[in-house]
Amino acid sequence: MEEQHPIPGKVTIETEVLETIARLTAQEVSGVARIAQKTDVERFLGLGGRSVQVRVSEGRVGIDLHIMAEPGISLLRLGRAIQKHVTQAIQQTIGMPVEVINVYIEDVIFPNSEAEQPAG
Repeated sequence: MEEQHPIPGKVTIETEVLETIARLTAQEVSGVARIAQKTDVERFLGLGGRSVQVRVSEGRVGIDLHIMAEPGISLLRLGRAIQKHVTQAIQQTIGMPVEVINVYIEDVIFPNSEAEQPAG
């Protein structure tokens, strides 16, 4: 669908949309066990923030992603793959340039490690 005549007005894309794109794209990268979950207690104490944080400055996007990785993979390659896929998704979907994507690998989740965690 080509736009032949500009239509007056503006298009605003909320940062939550960028967060959703980044979260869903990162979850699809092979080797990502899940997006890290920050608890309300961690946020209250100032020990953590959002698992996916988006900043838009001067029309450029910056993203911080906190993830949990699967075992037996190169964590450096995983981080680079997440950066690549999320950058492509943002650029293709929104059309905004990506300035930086910081990937924080919080932990490696082994198959039995989640079962051993106390409920709470």
